[in-house]
Amino acid sequence: MTRRDIFRLGIISALSMGTYLLASYYYFHIGFPLDDAWIHQTYARNLAMRAEWAFMSGVPSSGSTGPLWPSLLSIGYLLKLAPYIWTFFLGWLSLWGIVVLGTGVFSALTSRYSNKSFWVGLLLALEWHLVWAAASGMETLIFALLILSVLGLLVRIEHLKEQIHGWSWMGLGVLIGISVWLRPDGVTLLGPALVAPLIILENGSQKIRSTIITILGFILIFLPYLLFNRFMAGSWWPNTFYAKQAEYAILQNLPFWKRLIQLGVMPLVGVGVVLLPGIILLIKKNVIKKKWAPILGFIWFMGYLSLFAWRLPVTYQHGRYLIPMMPVFFVWSCAGFSEYLDSKTNNLMQRVTKKSWILITIILLLVFWVKGAMAYARDVAVIESEMVTVAHWVNQNLAPDIIVAAHDIGALGYFTERRILDLAGLISPDVIPFIRDEAALKKYLDDQNANYLITFPNWYTILQDSATLIFQTQGKFSSQFGEENMAVYLWKLP
Repeated sequence: MTRRDIFRLGIISALSMGTYLLASYYYFHIGFPLDDAWIHQTYARNLAMRAEWAFMSGVPSSGSTGPLWPSLLSIGYLLKLAPYIWTFFLGWLSLWGIVVLGTGVFSALTSRYSNKSFWVGLLLALEWHLVWAAASGMETLIFALLILSVLGLLVRIEHLKEQIHGWSWMGLGVLIGISVWLRPDGVTLLGPALVAPLIILENGSQKIRSTIITILGFILIFLPYLLFNRFMAGSWWPNTFYAKQAEYAILQNLPFWKRLIQLGVMPLVGVGVVLLPGIILLIKKNVIKKKWAPILGFIWFMGYLSLFAWRLPVTYQHGRYLIPMMPVFFVWSCAGFSEYLDSKTNNLMQRVTKKSWILITIILLLVFWVKGAMAYARDVAVIESEMVTVAHWVNQNLAPDIIVAAHDIGALGYFTERRILDLAGLISPDVIPFIRDEAALKKYLDDQNANYLITFPNWYTILQDSATLIFQTQGKFSSQFGEENMAVYLWKLP
């Protein structure tokens, strides 16, 4: 790909993401579509301004899923570009990186560079899940970039295995280690990375050497991550690793196959549904040719999907936990799609099918890009009109030394800097064992001398019966999602 093409894709990525930001601005105003984004911002600000890793000043914790993301965000506070400009800049860089890398991996999968590579980049720049994630303020897309880097590197290694040296395997392990600093599930990339040398390389000693080098590269980065969590919170993994699974454990009562289908649909909402046959064609071709790296990428994709279906089968917020794997699905599918389009045929029906497939792909891509912009605007409006509004009210009306119990702590922590009891367990891991037990939570609030409870009215019915409503937002957007307005309850006078 030429430098001009790379630059053009960067501009297109910026315009695509910028459209989503403009949509939120005109719909309500600029913000983040997830309250969790404010958790990262709070850690980042405290790191930059106070040189401490804490959500509440002076109280070290590991409530941020990946320490690397708040660390990157903290630069924005030093540059006076936080919370929005620097965060959106990083989101754009991540989207652009996926777009450019995706074209390269596509070329490697198809064993050639063609003008189709640019169009694959364009598809990635307009795919609504990816644009939404780029503007979300979360680590999602930079994590997706590392996933695509690892699996793309495996494809390249297989193509150039005679020319590959130990540094490539070391780099592979290092990339996986870095990914864990963004999200713990990055450790799943060790699977394809350790299997690859065993089936790609032919020499026995090379297989062993490459595997050991990959593990060493990974441990070099992963071990400090474990020690960091142990030092900050007394556990090897961040609090979020345990809290989210505990909170949604009830969903595991559904049959596994139902959970798998519910999550498997997420990448297909949009252009993915017409690209699905492409990934099947690609795997079929590579099985015949005994090209194992693309197959390992597909197995990782299915394994990642299955892991979430097993432990965290949630589909809310557009399947945001699955967005990191989606670029793999799109690039692999486009590669198989390309092989089909390049196949020569004189059959009229096949020619019509090919052109129809292209046309439907373009239409769905653009339609869902627009729908995604509106979804993003609504998501931002809900967070701003509920969580952020409540946070500002607390800051203006309640004493600075109060203790607040809340489920959504992001905006509350960022804008109020009050002491918070986290009912979701992210910064209060002691609630995780009884996270769904309201009677136990009630006792916990009493024992911790909580003064106020902040939640949506239908979330904690027992707790609300023991409290007095003193404020409720008048936001008009929550009702679109079937929710009531967020409320502040008096639990016990300070």
